[in-house]
Amino acid sequence: MSGDGSTALLTDQYELTMLAGALADGSAQRRCSFEVFARRLPDGRRYGVMAGTARVIEAIEDFRFGEQELAALERTGVFDRRTVDWLAGYRFGGDVDGYPEGELYFPGSPVLTVTASFADAVVLETLVLSILNHDCAVAAAAARMVTAAGARPVAEMGGRRTHERAAVHAARAAYLAGFAATSNLAAGARYGIPTMGTAAHAFVLLHDSEADAFRAQVEALGTGTTLLVDTYDITAGVATAIDVAGPGLGAIRIDSGDVGELARQAREQLDSLGARGTKIVVSGDLDEYAIATLRAAPVDSYGVGTSVVTGSGAPTASMVYKLVEVAGHPVAKRSEHKESRGGIKSALRRHKPTGTAVEEVVFGSRQRPELGAHDRLLPIPLLRDGQRVDGLPSLAQGRERLRAALVSVPWEGLKLSRGEPVIPTVFER
Repeated sequence: MSGDGSTALLTDQYELTMLAGALADGSAQRRCSFEVFARRLPDGRRYGVMAGTARVIEAIEDFRFGEQELAALERTGVFDRRTVDWLAGYRFGGDVDGYPEGELYFPGSPVLTVTASFADAVVLETLVLSILNHDCAVAAAAARMVTAAGARPVAEMGGRRTHERAAVHAARAAYLAGFAATSNLAAGARYGIPTMGTAAHAFVLLHDSEADAFRAQVEALGTGTTLLVDTYDITAGVATAIDVAGPGLGAIRIDSGDVGELARQAREQLDSLGARGTKIVVSGDLDEYAIATLRAAPVDSYGVGTSVVTGSGAPTASMVYKLVEVAGHPVAKRSEHKESRGGIKSALRRHKPTGTAVEEVVFGSRQRPELGAHDRLLPIPLLRDGQRVDGLPSLAQGRERLRAALVSVPWEGLKLSRGEPVIPTVFER
C-alpha cells in the first residue's frame, strides 16, 4: 500500500460513466488491452525516461471504493445503483506489463499494457496517466541536468515550487534520474533518498549580523555545514564565513547573480584564505542549460528547484492510454491526426556489438521477432491476476538502469541541442 489511502477518486468522471454504460449493455466483461505510449517526445527532446512504474502499481493496489468514496459518487446523482454496487467490490484482477523504471522510451514505445475486462481496465486510465505523465516528465528533465553536470552532484530542492504531494514524487523521479539528494523530508522518509539543506536568507536576516548567523549555524551543525554567503555582499560573506568557521568550513552557497563569475571569485578568495577544501554550491533558477554553461566554473555541486519539478519546459510526457485489443481482435482509432496502431505490442532495443543502441523495435506481442545477440526485450511483467509480481526492480536498480541506458545511446543524443529522437522507432507486424 502507498500510505496515501484510496486512489479511487483520483479519476475523471467519464471513466465511470463509460463503466456504467458497459455494465448496462453487458460489454463490461469483454477482455481488453489498453496501451500507454507517447506519440511524440516533447519538442527538442531526444529520449524519454520511464518513471513512476512502481507508483502506478501502488496506486492500482489502492484503487478501492470505501464508504466515503461511494458516498461521494452517490451525491453526484450521476451513477446508478448497479454501477455503485459494482465499484464497491472493485479489485483489479488483470495483468500489467511495462517498461521498468529507468528505461528509455521513444515515440510509440508501449511503455505500459493493461489487460483485463473493459470494466477493470477503463477506470484506471486517468490515474495511470496522471502518474506517468508527471514522473516521466520530471525524470527526463532531471536526466538532462545530470548529464550536463557531469561528475558534479545535483540536489533537488523544488518543493516550494509545486504541489506539496507532487513535490514528493518529483523528488523521487529526480533521484531515479541520478540526482544525489533532495531537500524534501517526506521523500527522504518514504523512499530512502538522501536529504540535504541548511539555511535560507531569512536565517541570516534574523540575526543582528551575518557573523552572528554563521556562528549560530556552525554551533548547531558543525563546521561541515554550508553557509549561504550572498545575503549582503558575497566577498564580505565569504570572509566572514571563514573567520567564523575556519578554513575547514564544508561549503558556501551562492544563490543569486552571475553564479559562474561569483563562483570563480569565491574560489580565489577561499583559496587565499586557506580554505582550499571548502566547496562551492550554486543554486537559483538553474536548469540544464545553465548547468552546462557552468562546466568551466569552479562549482562543486548544484541545487535545482523550479525547472526540475516542472519538467524544465515540458511538464507532461504527453502519454495516452488507448484501447488496442477487444476479445483478441486488434482495434485502433483512425482519425486523421491521432491514428493509433491496434493490437497488443511489445518492444525490443537493438544494439551494436559495442553496446550502442541503434533502434527501438515495436512488434505484435504474439509475433516476437527472433532476438539477435545484442537485442534486449524491454517490457517486464508487473501484475498478474491483480497480484504484484515478485522481485520487481527497486529504485536503486532503476537509477543504475538509466545510467547504463544513457551510456548506450549515441553521443549526440546527450547534447542539449534540439533534434529528433536519438534512435528511430521501427514498427513490425
